[in-house]
Amino acid sequence: MQLTHGNTNFKKKTFPIIVVCDGVTNAPNIGSLFRISDAFGVEQLILCGDSIPLGRKMTKTSRATEKVVNFKIETSALETIKQYKKLDYQIISLEITSNSKPLHQVEFSSKRSIVLVVGDENFGVSEDILKLSNQVVHIDMFGQNSSMNVVQATNISLYEITKQLR
Repeated sequence: MQLTHGNTNFKKKTFPIIVVCDGVTNAPNIGSLFRISDAFGVEQLILCGDSIPLGRKMTKTSRATEKVVNFKIETSALETIKQYKKLDYQIISLEITSNSKPLHQVEFSSKRSIVLVVGDENFGVSEDILKLSNQVVHIDMFGQNSSMNVVQATNISLYEITKQLR
C-alpha cells in the first residue's frame, strides 16, 4: 500500500541549516526549493534578489510548503552572508571551483549552524560570497555537463548534510 502524508511515520525534525539563495529567480525552482526545505527540515530559506516571484507559478510547484517553511526575502545575498559569518555560522557554498571539495568527502558538524549557499541558475554563487565561505563544495558528476539544476544540486546537498547530522 502506498503511504500518504497522513499515514507515514516520518518524525518531524528541524536541522540547524539555513539555505541562502543567491539570485535564484526562476519561479518553479523557488517552489521546488520550498518543497525540499520542508522535506529536509531546513531551519530557514532565504531568497535573495530584487524580484523574487512568489506568485502562481511558484505555488504550483511548492504544493503549499511556502505556508509551513520559515522563509524571508532579502535584497543582498552578500550582506546576508556577512551577517551570518559574524554570528559564526559555517558558510558552505555549493559551486564547482578550482578549490572546491567533493560533497561526499566533507564532514559536516552540528557544533556550528550551517548556511548552505546555492546560486543563480546561470551564474552560480557570486565570487564575493565564495571568498567569504568556510568551504566550497561540489557534486561529482560523470557526464559531459559541468552544471546541475539548482534544485537537484540543493536536494543532493541537503540529503548528504542531513544524513551526517542525524
